[in-house]
Amino acid sequence: MTEAPPTDALLEGREPLEIPPGIEGVDLAEHFSRLLLRASLLDGKVKRAEREAREEQRELLGVLVEVDDALAALSLDRELVALGRGDGIEATRRRLLGRLAKAEVRPMRLEGMAADPRVTEIVGTEVRPGVEPETVVRTVVTGFFWKDEVLRRAQVVVAAPETEVEAETEAEAVVEHEPVVEVEPEVEPEPEVEPEPEVEPAPEPVPTDPEPEPPADPVRPKRAQPRARSRAERKHKK
Repeated sequence: MTEAPPTDALLEGREPLEIPPGIEGVDLAEHFSRLLLRASLLDGKVKRAEREAREEQRELLGVLVEVDDALAALSLDRELVALGRGDGIEATRRRLLGRLAKAEVRPMRLEGMAADPRVTEIVGTEVRPGVEPETVVRTVVTGFFWKDEVLRRAQVVVAAPETEVEAETEAEAVVEHEPVVEVEPEVEPEPEVEPEPEVEPAPEPVPTDPEPEPPADPVRPKRAQPRARSRAERKHKK
């Protein structure tokens, strides 16, 4: 008596599934490859959608951080504090920071720590005796973490080396006590003007003998006109 295969033991007491008609000629390997391709495409779409949603969330959280900056500036306004509105602004800010904390956004506390360029931006230096150089001594703009990444870098002031500060102070003192020497402006020489070339006078014309004038036509004497006879003479003649 042969033992039943393990698969038969698992299927014991269960009805086998009906095989759809016409499935005998289906290429299972080809269909499996198509299913893998579809699964890969769907996985790419899901990851792209998650990435876009994360970017939108990051942008929104950045806007809320800027709102916190505005509330912090208003809380320092003396006119609003004098009007009694400072407490309301502080309460609104605490509520906003609470919402940010739920979204895993937390402010950076960097005073007394070495400045890390990945999370800080140095905007100034100050002399602090006994403090190591590049140590954060004051925060100008608060930075924020979001989960495991930096949402916004902090702008900080760090301690400066005392030797550099002393050298800069001595240089400034030397510059202040150094006499000011007035430098006369250089006068540019005038450009040389080339002399104009001399123009030779034109030769005078040589006098020539005047041509003889033609002789004038002789004036012929006019013939005397016969005088008109008077009537008396004509009668006497007759």
